[in-house]
Amino acid sequence: MNPATAQSAADAAVQARTSAEIARQAAEAAQLYADQAASALGAAAHAATGGAIDPFVFRLSIFVLAVFVGYYVVWSVTPALHTPLMSVTNAISSVIVVGALLAVGVTTVGDSSHAWGARIFGFVALIFASVNIFGGFMVTSRMLAMYSKKK
Repeated sequence: MNPATAQSAADAAVQARTSAEIARQAAEAAQLYADQAASALGAAAHAATGGAIDPFVFRLSIFVLAVFVGYYVVWSVTPALHTPLMSVTNAISSVIVVGALLAVGVTTVGDSSHAWGARIFGFVALIFASVNIFGGFMVTSRMLAMYSKKK
């Protein structure tokens, strides 16, 4: 091997190590700056909200998660178990009826404009849940009639 070629290869290796070390230091500095920026942004958000999550955002996230869970529960059930599952959801609608009755019967404390909105939404929820329960029991009785002996 030519000594000049070996020396230039050694110089290139040293230069590559130096460049790699500089790149590593730059990456560490960039990561440090990103961590500091994220920390400052988090502290600013914490200070702006007083450390609390907005109740609307909290409830909206629960609703969205419930929609996804319900979708995957209903569509991953075998067809033989689909109707009994729907019968159980009718029982869950009774809980909605209780909540709707509480919303309809809300008393006016202070500002009465919010109470009327709660009453209207509670009444609509009561109607929808009642229709769901009534229809569910009709479907369940028809399903059970399929399995009864013919006279």
